Amino acid sequence: MLESFYASQLVVMTGYAFFAMLLENYIAKRHTPKVEENDPIAGRRPTAASEQAARALSYKYLVVYGVVMAADWLQGPYVYSLYKDQYGYSERMVAILFVTGFLSAGLAAPTVGVWADNYGRKRICMGFCVSYAISCFCTFVNWLPVNLAGRVFGGVSTSILFSCFDSWLVSAAQTANVSSQDLSSIFSSATLINGMVAAGMGIFSNGLVAKTQTFASPFVASALCLVVAWFLIASMWSENHGSRTEGAATDLLQIGRLKEAWGIVRQDSSMVVLGLVQTCFEGSMYLFVFLWVPSMQEAAGAADLPLGIIFSAYMVSMMLGSLLYKCLVAYGSGGESTLVLHAKLSSLTLLTAAFALAVSNLASDSHWRFWAFCLFEACVGMYYPIQGMLRGTMIQTTTEPL
Repeated sequence: MLESFYASQLVVMTGYAFFAMLLENYIAKRHTPKVEENDPIAGRRPTAASEQAARALSYKYLVVYGVVMAADWLQGPYVYSLYKDQYGYSERMVAILFVTGFLSAGLAAPTVGVWADNYGRKRICMGFCVSYAISCFCTFVNWLPVNLAGRVFGGVSTSILFSCFDSWLVSAAQTANVSSQDLSSIFSSATLINGMVAAGMGIFSNGLVAKTQTFASPFVASALCLVVAWFLIASMWSENHGSRTEGAATDLLQIGRLKEAWGIVRQDSSMVVLGLVQTCFEGSMYLFVFLWVPSMQEAAGAADLPLGIIFSAYMVSMMLGSLLYKCLVAYGSGGESTLVLHAKLSSLTLLTAAFALAVSNLASDSHWRFWAFCLFEACVGMYYPIQGMLRGTMIQTTTEPL
């Protein structure tokens, strides 16, 4: 009964997503983007050459991005279930495992930026494939020290995934003289692909677990995707660097770099706001990653939940959010500047996400909780391209620690 309900919701959301794609295409054709005299990304007006460069860059980035996100989302529905149900860890220990990953990601963030600047973003992204594959292999062993090590590797990998890949794209866009409108389109397309891939991987992992009767099987498929991604990055991407830092190898915690960054932030309060927005929203997002499975199980009672199908519905919701973002940007691009438009969209997204989480907390019915989580995921779909554009506009690549 529950599986048929969630499957029907997934079908309906997929239909909405298809309609939204048609609507976005219609709006994009009717509204010509405003061309800003001082384009913060390319520094020039869009030309035929820059549009051709944008198409080539989009292909190189999105193919790799789709594969690495497939590797990431294959694990999504079953990390909690693997540790809690298959390995028998307590709720507290599962929380410690998750926190270990989040803490590793946070501690690695300043260092990852310097690694990318000094050794090259392409090389670090290839290193991500290796470290994340090691994280997958660590889930095959039912032994706490190995599982903790896997979460450390996973945390470092997550820090790379959500920083160096974007930084590579922004730097490559500058080199190729790609306009801010084209870069915005690539970011939103990446989020759209992210949602499509995640939905597909949720269904695939659901079937894989049902066939193999083990929650570890999606991690095997994830490791295979990472091998493919490594070869794609090696063959398709060119190398780019930020400003190389003297003494980076000896200053492991990058204290000097952090002091320099703090000095820059003190001179520009907008960067403080940008950092606080990212901290607060992604903090709530990480809590959602840990809590959505037990929250849905609490509301459903003793009934078995099709976690892969539910996860796919969340990802289609995220795709709908990305499509809504593209529609709003296309509709509003003829008026306000890129920065002002995205700042307003960011505020709207944060308020809606807060409302969704409040509803999920108040609702005891599994259906209402499911719909509230879908709304939150739609906000996630809007958040990523909005935040990507704000970072690309406000932060110079040479000083960006992301």
